[in-house]
This record gives sequence, C-alpha cells and structure tokens, in this order.
Amino acid sequence: MALEEIIRRLPDIFFDIVTPKYKAGFDPFEVGSNFNVHRVGVGAGVLDKIIFPVLGFFKALMLMRNNSYDAMHAYQASHGGGTAWLVKLFYSHLLFVLTMQEGKKLDEQSALLNWFRGLIIKRADIVTVISSYLEDYVNKISKNKKIFLIPNGVDIDKFKIDPPAGGEKLKINGKTIITVSRLVKKNGVGDLIEAFRLLVTSYQLPVTSYQLIIIGDGPLREDLELRITNYELRGCIKIIGKVLPDEIPKYLARADVFVRPSLSEGLGTAFLEAMAAGLPVIGTPVGGILDFLRDPSTHSFDATQDKSGQATGLFCKVGDPEDIAKKINIVLSDGNLRSRLITNGRKLVEEKYNWDKIAEEFRNLYESI
Repeated sequence: MALEEIIRRLPDIFFDIVTPKYKAGFDPFEVGSNFNVHRVGVGAGVLDKIIFPVLGFFKALMLMRNNSYDAMHAYQASHGGGTAWLVKLFYSHLLFVLTMQEGKKLDEQSALLNWFRGLIIKRADIVTVISSYLEDYVNKISKNKKIFLIPNGVDIDKFKIDPPAGGEKLKINGKTIITVSRLVKKNGVGDLIEAFRLLVTSYQLPVTSYQLIIIGDGPLREDLELRITNYELRGCIKIIGKVLPDEIPKYLARADVFVRPSLSEGLGTAFLEAMAAGLPVIGTPVGGILDFLRDPSTHSFDATQDKSGQATGLFCKVGDPEDIAKKINIVLSDGNLRSRLITNGRKLVEEKYNWDKIAEEFRNLYESI
C-alpha cells in the first residue's frame, strides 16, 4: 500500500517493481502509467515469499540487461531485502535503498532471522524508517548508517470528519468503540475484548448502550469469537472481518473512540487513519506509536490533567484490560478532553502524515542520489 501511494504521486519517476506472484491467478506482468510490475513465482503464497530472494534476483538481472537504473529500493529487510542484498553483492555500484517498516518486536525474533536482517541492513547504502523505534534498531545493527525517518501516511481526502454514506453492517446503538486490526496476538484484540467486558461490569454501564466493533481477520478469529460467546456479549461485540480499504473510513466515521492495545508496532497506520477521521485514539506506549501519540500525563496515567492542549491520544498499559477500560471510560465521559484529542490528532496527521508530503520527501531522496 505504501509503495502504491508513493508511486502514483511521483508520475515523472519510473519504477520496475519485482514482487512475489502470491496467487496463481495474478498476471506475471502488469503495465502502469509510470511503473511495470513483474511477479515471479508459481502463485503459491508463502512458498513464493520463501523463494523470492533467488527468483527476484534473477528477474532483476534480466531487467538490468535491458535497462539502466539509478537505484534499487527494497521494502523490509526480509524477502525483498534479500533480493536487493544479492543484487548489491554482484553489482556494488548500484545504490541500494532499504525501507524498514517492520511491526514486530525485532529483538525478540530468532537469532537466524536477526542475523539475516542484519546482513541486509549493513549492505544497504541508505535506510529509510517509518518510526523512531526502527531508527534506533537500525543504529544498533549498523553504526553511522545514513538513515532518513520518513513515516507511512494517510490519504487525507478519504477520511472525512462528517460521516459518509455506507457502513451498513455497523448499527449504532449508543457509544461505539472500534478497532481496525489483523487478529494476531501482537495487536492485543483479546485484551480489548476483556476491557470491554470490564467496562460494562465494573463501570456498571448498560450493555445495550455500548458496542465494540472489530474490523479485521486473522488466525485468532475463532478463539476471539468463542470468548465473546462465553461472555454472552454477542449482542454488543461484532467482528466484521476484513473490509476493503475504501470502506474503512465509513466505519470509523460512525464510531466514538478507536482503541488498539498493541504489544508492538512499527508505526501504527490504523491509529493515524482514525485520527484523520476525527476519532480520539487509545494505544500502548510501544514502537512507533510513541512518535505520534502524545499523552501529557504519561507518568501519572491521569489524562484528565491535560494542561498543554497538545494531547493527541491516551496511553493504556500493555496487557492490562483494566487500564484499557479506564481510558475508554475517560474518553467517553469527558467531552472537553475528547474534543482536544480529535482536533489535535487531525491537525497532526494533516501536517506530518499526509501522503502528499511523504511522497515529496521520497522525491527529494531519489533526486539527491
């Protein structure tokens, strides 16, 4: 998604994109206005990713026979980065730009994976990172590396504060808490469900006046559905599943607060989209979230004492459903705080996380090399 947003905003720069085929029905070759897409592999999903460093390398060699390139740009220090590492090994003169946008706790991954990632980072001439968290990681791996902090962004025009038409599956009956998240452990959706249960019990809130909407799918869906059933909360917690990107603004526009109690985040684009849509956000102080979420009472966890007027969201403690419920209750019950979070959040996204601005940063980087 990030690559697509950038390329269409740089029409005077041409890109040859080499990527795994992923699905058998995908065309091996696609022509765009300022790009060509070359899909390699057999269309076998994960297998294509595993063999991509080698197949991508040979495809790159074929392209280089007929074209002169100013640079190669790999996204993530994994499969695509592995292809670029091999090309750089044999063509040391070709500039290698690497973008780090990983969202997991990298230090806790396997020694083999971190060793491979380290090789790619050290081989790159320039590294761009989407958050300060990843900048610190790259600095630990390779000292004195040329690093540019260029975050992922939001298409501001798609996210309007006035609710657009659509989102028929989302029936509003009172206050709505929403999250957009792949249903995997690192995104803390289980903690959010626990927090919702505490919210309607500990705070004695009427169940019929509150609901939790979960947008996304993933391997934990069945377990989360079972938990919702066991808590007898099927009437007010709905897992919508995966929706098209263009549909997400319609759901956000009908909610009251966005919450994602992540265990780790490379940046957290879903938060930025919620802020652009005019929602107050609640997140954990991990990874790239620290770059944009400003809770003026981080140490006391008393968000009612916002004196600066610069708050863009509230922090909740990692893995703590009770604290998540507390922060949700604060946002839903304090109209003045909610208004400040909405205003400041939207302003921050417009100024710092607008795709138009980010594309220009990449243009400046490309022109400098």
